[in-house]
Amino acid sequence: MNTIFILLSIQAVMGAFDNLWHHELEAKLPQRVSARFELALHASREAIYGIVFLGLAWFEWRGALAAVLAILLVAELGITLTDFLEEDRTRRLPPFERVLHTLLTISYGLFLGVFAPMLLTWAQLPTAWVLTPHGWASWLCSVYGIGVLAWSLRNVRAVLRLNRLARNSSTTLPIDLRQRVAPAVLVTGATGFVGSALVADLLREGRRVIVLSRDARQAQASFGPQVWAIESLDAIPSETHIDTVVNLAGARVLGVPWTASRRRTLLASRVGITAALVDLMRRMQQPPRALISASAVGFYGASPNASFEPLDETAGPRPGEFQSDLCVAMEHEARRAEALGIRVVRMRFGVVLGQGDGAYPMLALSARMGLGAVLGSGHQPAPWIHLKDAVGMLHFAMANDQLRGAVNAVAPDTVPQAQFAAVLADSFGRRVRIRMPCAPMRAVLGEMATLLLDGQNARPRAALAAGYRFAYPGLASAFAALSTSRN
Repeated sequence: MNTIFILLSIQAVMGAFDNLWHHELEAKLPQRVSARFELALHASREAIYGIVFLGLAWFEWRGALAAVLAILLVAELGITLTDFLEEDRTRRLPPFERVLHTLLTISYGLFLGVFAPMLLTWAQLPTAWVLTPHGWASWLCSVYGIGVLAWSLRNVRAVLRLNRLARNSSTTLPIDLRQRVAPAVLVTGATGFVGSALVADLLREGRRVIVLSRDARQAQASFGPQVWAIESLDAIPSETHIDTVVNLAGARVLGVPWTASRRRTLLASRVGITAALVDLMRRMQQPPRALISASAVGFYGASPNASFEPLDETAGPRPGEFQSDLCVAMEHEARRAEALGIRVVRMRFGVVLGQGDGAYPMLALSARMGLGAVLGSGHQPAPWIHLKDAVGMLHFAMANDQLRGAVNAVAPDTVPQAQFAAVLADSFGRRVRIRMPCAPMRAVLGEMATLLLDGQNARPRAALAAGYRFAYPGLASAFAALSTSRN
């Protein structure tokens, strides 16, 4: 049995990594309505693995029970093959995920080859579950089994939630001829947190939408046939009538340390796509009316010495700080469209708070568990905006021909980080008891720590002056709504 337990352990570790890295962090399956069938397959397979792990940890499956176990093992093969087909249909798998799936298949084949003779022996005995502990191996497999069953239940909940969203969605209406010839909205970064919410809103309004995505199949599966998904701007003919371009593309700034390679990636993911958009506008027979390009309050840099100095859109950048230089480079590229007579809005976002993705789910989980923390001094400002207002300001910028230039996409209620953490914890009936000192965070994260330890007291002067009305102007009301929502 030791060989069997070793093979099961290999399967468990590789499967857990595949789930966390590829399904959760990269593909974000639990946030995609189109992924509910794939998630249902995963939940079924995980339930089988849970039964196998726990069953083999403590029992011999004799007689007819051996046949039941064999049926479960064969069913896992069928589910996996169906899952492969579904993945190929809905999204483009990165090379490493394909390699990992191959290794998982080989490992499972080895397990079946080693276990089959034992299963045949059990099948010839009288039907019974015979308690047969295997020491530490039984306890280890029990941990695997409980973990994978919990994950199966979690995926079942995700499928039920996504089914509710699919039923309530009004974006499945067919496109009529008027929509086909109507001016389009081109959205880059459409499968991201803010982008997917914006596209859903545009489709509900009956707008014609073109989305640029690294994986057109995933985007098409996510948004449905109403959206034209492309992987290259070269696919757009010059005679296409695009009314507005909304540029939300860009790799995550917070996460991977800012090595030289990572900095190049962050720069290319923003400046490169913005330059390509300007080239597209230049070759179009009828240029778009407006370019709404996402930037960030990081434009103003880190200001530890004057952290609560109000910063409106007239404030300047801080050359030499990477987050500021990154935003400046992207905005500079976007402003090239002004030479084509296109209205350009450079929207500087704070932290976008919403269910499903972004910063809020992880912050909320920490707060709910009583692990909310004050970072550094806690005096640094924490600019934020609710997802509803982030999308609302994009709509506002698209519709308001008088709005142009820099616009701070932040709520009016910018508070110190310590207060931000306290209000979040209070929304779950908790308190903040943890402090994270600056020195170790700066030592581990390097310059990226400025995103957490230094802030910008950005104010939405331009948006308020233009008449935008916030749905959630206050932090307490925003967190109260998020903590009770069921998205």
